[in-house]
Parts: sequence; C-alpha cells; structure tokens
Amino acid sequence: MKCKITRNAAKVIKRELEKEENAELKLRVVVTHAHGDHAHYGLDLDKPTDNDVVVSTDKEIDVILAKDEPMLDGVKIDYLYFPQEGFVITNPSKGNHGDH
Repeated sequence: MKCKITRNAAKVIKRELEKEENAELKLRVVVTHAHGDHAHYGLDLDKPTDNDVVVSTDKEIDVILAKDEPMLDGVKIDYLYFPQEGFVITNPSKGNHGDH
C-alpha cells in the first residue's frame, strides 16, 4: 500500500505527533464514507492493530492504513491554506481528485 504526504501537510502532522501526549501514536487515514467509485477520508491518531499495515512515507511519517480497505491504497494527504485552511485527502490512483 502507498501513501503520499505533501510538504504542507507534513509540517502540520509532525507538529501534532511531536506533542508529548501523542508520543505512542501514528497517523491513521480512514474511509469515512464510500459510494460508487470513490471515498471520503478522515485522519486520526491511533495505534496499529493486526488488521492494519504501517506505511512509511518520504516525509518520515508512518501512516496506518486498514489492510482490507482498497480505497486507502494510494491516498494523498495535503494541507491547504486557501480558500479554506485544512487537510484535503484524495486518492488520485483511484480517480478521486477531490470533493464533488
């Protein structure tokens, strides 16, 4: 499984992961809603289970993905400042390039 994190997103995520209360946690990407040929995604901090795979990224952030969720393979995590500040999670490898 693959996961890409942009530079903007990595800065924000690393700040959160560096907090003392998050020392034992990793970033988890989840499918919050799936319909048709695409999904909507969310983020959380969590510990991996036996049903997960931990993917290392080029931004030195390990990401937890559920093994049995094909819509997670190839997700891209970005952080935008305009028009609205926040995370944007898409999966270009599955044809999902953003909200509809």
